[in-house]
Amino acid sequence: MSSFSPDATQLTLQDIARQCADGLPLPTSHDGLVFAEPWQAHAFAMTLQLHEKGVFTWPEWAAVLTHEIRQAQALGDPDDGHHYYQHWLNALERMVIDRQLGTPDQIHELEHAWEDAAARTPHGEAIVLDALP
Repeated sequence: MSSFSPDATQLTLQDIARQCADGLPLPTSHDGLVFAEPWQAHAFAMTLQLHEKGVFTWPEWAAVLTHEIRQAQALGDPDDGHHYYQHWLNALERMVIDRQLGTPDQIHELEHAWEDAAARTPHGEAIVLDALP
């Protein structure tokens, strides 16, 4: 078990999401973008940030991600890599909920806030997340 205490970071889900979105360039390799979609890069960045804040260790993260992948395989996921970052996001949400950093309702609200912000943002401009209630 991690030695993480919710009082250790004082970050909200919105803070983490905003920090990860501020000027986040999508990494590239010689073959093109590493992430197929911006949300994948954001999920990756949030995971790194939460680890750096001591929310979980890499072995803890690997165990939760492995569980999510195996659970999806048991439900028929073809395991061809196309859903990897969906499994990543599911694992991230599980860690946030298990560590009591957020609730399913808060995650749902944040998801809709991002969708709304993306819908009103012109192509090529940075998405700005409004304050949540």
